[in-house]
Amino acid sequence: MKVKNYTSTVPASRSMARIEELLVEVGAKNINKEYVDKKVTAFYFLVDVNQKSMLFKLPAKAEAIEKVLKAEVKKPQANTYKNIEAQSERTAWKIICDWVEIQCTMIYLEQAELAQVFLPYSYDTKSETTLWEQVKNNDFKILQE
Repeated sequence: MKVKNYTSTVPASRSMARIEELLVEVGAKNINKEYVDKKVTAFYFLVDVNQKSMLFKLPAKAEAIEKVLKAEVKKPQANTYKNIEAQSERTAWKIICDWVEIQCTMIYLEQAELAQVFLPYSYDTKSETTLWEQVKNNDFKILQE
């Protein structure tokens, strides 16, 4: 298995609480959650960068993890797929939590700036896309100029 934290028993809510705590430590002044079907799918957070507020969207793509975990099952039992759905949410948020912790450590140790590590997740409310999505959807042309 190549998926980090695929057996995590840490509740998604605990990983999310830790993410919020870390984001506040590095300067987040507003944190909101996006819900789909009563499950948190992303964090939005606001941070001042060069005296301007920047909005970031940090998604946890549990459905992608669920797809990978289901593909690994050879002989499913009665509750296998239901258990995988719950595991996918725990795994997704634990991976995001670990990643945010590493990024915040780099910020704290002055190895990187907040905008530098979270820049792909900067969010444009007009287009409802992150910077990464804009670059990707434009065939990476901005990087070729």
